[in-house]
Amino acid sequence: MQAVARQVRCASRLGTPAQFRIVTSSHIQWQCQRRASSYYNPLQWIQEKFAPRARKVEEKRTGEQEKQGQQSAFEAAVSQEKGVRPKTTSVESAPTVVKKKKATEHKYSTANFKISHRKLNMIGRQISGRPIDHAIVQMQFSEKRATSRIKSMLATAKLHATAYKNMDPSKLVVAEAWVTKGPKQLKRLEPRGRGKFGIRVHPDSRMHVILREGKTFEQLKKEQRERRLRRIVSAGLVREDVPLRNPARTWQW
Repeated sequence: MQAVARQVRCASRLGTPAQFRIVTSSHIQWQCQRRASSYYNPLQWIQEKFAPRARKVEEKRTGEQEKQGQQSAFEAAVSQEKGVRPKTTSVESAPTVVKKKKATEHKYSTANFKISHRKLNMIGRQISGRPIDHAIVQMQFSEKRATSRIKSMLATAKLHATAYKNMDPSKLVVAEAWVTKGPKQLKRLEPRGRGKFGIRVHPDSRMHVILREGKTFEQLKKEQRERRLRRIVSAGLVREDVPLRNPARTWQW
């Protein structure tokens, strides 16, 4: 109504006949849609386009279940191998617990590295027969160049024997230790005097150890104490059937 009154006022001022524009409801609705389309957000279109539709997923699942019901025994087996598991009404059995088998020994070795087998054998004699913790301590405080590598090998062997073979780490003993030469020892010419030459061998070797469960340090210490106590003979009046040690000389000069 305000628009019509404004047109009448303008026509009276200018002296022209008033022209009225009739606007229908459909025309107004089209203009509103046009304005709304000009302010349309593309992000809103993307969200509507790629929004998940739960109804289609449910329809797809029901279709697969119907397919599985109509499959033959051979097709059901093939679909089960591919990963599609048909519904089964049988009760599944309880999972069986597999116990780790306890091993009696564990063998481990270093890789080939540049050292003479004679030098490495001296380190092998140092740790052979010792508890694993004492052998690691010996390698930690030794001044030999190869002891750092032997120490890491012993620590790894202890970890593997505990984790993989279910052995008691407090009872592990280096039962055996031996050294072997490398498969390919480098040989080079060494010049000598008067136009002669020799052959210089660059050796490499590796150490092998076998860990077994033995007596702990406390048990060995207790046995040694009992063994020393048994050697003590009392100086009482009662005669004991024990052989004399270091008897005095029966003659004097």
